[in-house]
Amino acid sequence: MTHIPKNIVATFSIVGFDPETEELGVAVQSKFIGVGSVVPWAKAGVGAVATQALANPSYGPNGLNLMEEGKTAEEAAEILVAEDEGREERQFGIIDAKGNAYTYTGENCVPWAGGKAGKHYAAQGNILVSEETVEAMANTFENAKGSLAERLLEALDAGQGAGGDSRGKQSAAIYIVKEKGGYGGHNDRYVDLRVDDHPDPIKELIRIYQLQQLYFGQTKPENVLAIEGQVKKELSEELVRLGYLKAEDVDEDTFYKGLTSFIHVENFEERELERGKIDKEVLQFMKNKS
Repeated sequence: MTHIPKNIVATFSIVGFDPETEELGVAVQSKFIGVGSVVPWAKAGVGAVATQALANPSYGPNGLNLMEEGKTAEEAAEILVAEDEGREERQFGIIDAKGNAYTYTGENCVPWAGGKAGKHYAAQGNILVSEETVEAMANTFENAKGSLAERLLEALDAGQGAGGDSRGKQSAAIYIVKEKGGYGGHNDRYVDLRVDDHPDPIKELIRIYQLQQLYFGQTKPENVLAIEGQVKKELSEELVRLGYLKAEDVDEDTFYKGLTSFIHVENFEERELERGKIDKEVLQFMKNKS
């Protein structure tokens, strides 16, 4: 059996770029605790890096610095590799802000190890069941629809479905950046989610991402409901059930005070609409809440 050093991290990852939104990001899974603290690096308008195998975490900030200076992903990768004596045990994927992608796998990475770079992405992995994991990630990303985060998560899930890490599963992460994409528009951290220890980390990461989108996503026009008739009846019943209203409360101001309280307690400020309207997804969340 091949000896695997205890500090081998990550197993399969994908870096990607969305030319329409200019989002950049990384999704990764590993039989390693807290993989999100080591592998993914990204900066809006610059690029993204996934550094793994016998990981050299400096590849993250150094790669971003090189691309910020004007180097392409491949040029930055060549410099990183040339300056690293441990290059043959490294693996990484890198993409710049123009979507140029590059993947590198050192000759001493534990097999199966390899990667594939394509239009706006680079997928790579080590200690895999087979190369089918990387192929599945690449093919899925190329054909998937939706946001960059959705495409990266779908690709990661497909990689696991094709075999994934030969050692098993433990942690996963997704990190997406875009200009002023962070909370309140004060930084570029658009999506930064981690599952540090879980028996099925990718599925859990997808669940958490869906929650993040529910809480911080914007209301779709088709989901705006007028608070009248059946909708108001349902809202009143749920607010009573959840303790935000009393059954005898029929006053309009009291009703909206209870509704506002629920929205703020559940952190739905991003989906709070003008008086007289409610987001369909907020109402559905309310119905599902125990």
